[in-house]
Parts: sequence; structure tokens; C-alpha cells
Amino acid sequence: MEAALKKLDLGYIDMMLLHHPGENDVSAYKVLEEYVKRGKIRSLGLSNWYVKELTEFLPQVSMMPSLVQNEIHPYYQEQDVVPFIQEKGIVVQCWYPLGGRGYTKALLNDPVIVKIAEAHHVSAAQVILRWDLQRNIVVIPGSSDPDHIRENLDLFSFSLSEEEMEQIKTLDRNEKHDWY
Repeated sequence: MEAALKKLDLGYIDMMLLHHPGENDVSAYKVLEEYVKRGKIRSLGLSNWYVKELTEFLPQVSMMPSLVQNEIHPYYQEQDVVPFIQEKGIVVQCWYPLGGRGYTKALLNDPVIVKIAEAHHVSAAQVILRWDLQRNIVVIPGSSDPDHIRENLDLFSFSLSEEEMEQIKTLDRNEKHDWY
């Protein structure tokens, strides 16, 4: 932590994520809690944590994480995990919202998503990102293309109906594209 703080030269870190469950995760998190108490970290989060891991982990720590960041997209929806996390008052953030490396094309061409996009005169990517937002999931799509970045920001001029949300829900294949 001291090396990270020195390298960043900011005085504090806004949020530190414990990347995924491991052998010493509780002790590592407790060290991070001490940095929060000292004002060197503002908030803590977890990445790649699921119901079983959270159920075992949370009773052993003092500070509830502010965020859990997991892979979530229409083919891997985490329909049990998302509500579990949200019911604890923790923000859910998804990485790979558009399917991830090697899978984005298939997801953006899924007939259900394309049909919904056409009905709203938006892109398939916008439909997927809007679907996440309507599930109260924070999205972090990555792009270096300025047009895609602008498109990813234009998510509030439309909303998906309950029927459209259900149509996307049926796409869940429990198909995780990156394993940790």
C-alpha cells in the first residue's frame, strides 16, 4: 500500500479492490480497512466474488465493501448473485458488459438484442448497457474509439420495457467468458 500511495503521489486512493478470493483475503482486507481508518483509502470493494465467497467473507470483516465488480452480460447475468449483493446495500459493477474479448461480436449480433435496438433506434451495445443500468448495475464498458465512447454515454434517451427486460433475461446461458 505504501508503494502504491507513493507511486500514485495522490495522498489517498479513492477505492481499492481486493481482486478475487484467495487464501489470505480476510487478512489482506483487514489491512485495507486500516488504510481506510487512516484516510489513505476512501472505500473498499471486491472483484470476482460470488454468493458462497461473500457469505463466508463478510462476517469476518468490519467494513462492508462499497462495491462488488463481477463479469456480467446478457449471456452471464448472475441472476442470483446481483440481488444478493444489492440486498446488502453494496453497489454492483459489471466488467465485460458487452461480452468480453472474443465474444462481443456474437452478443452485439444476438437477434433478441438487435430487434430491441432497432425498435429504439439505438445500437445493440446501448441496449445492453441500458439493460444493466435498469438492473441498477454500474457499467464500465471499455473503448478507445471516440464514437463508441460517445455512444456508450448516450443511454438515457430511452428505456427498456419490462417485456424487453424479460426477453434479455431469457438469453442467460450462465456463460462466463473469463475465469478466475
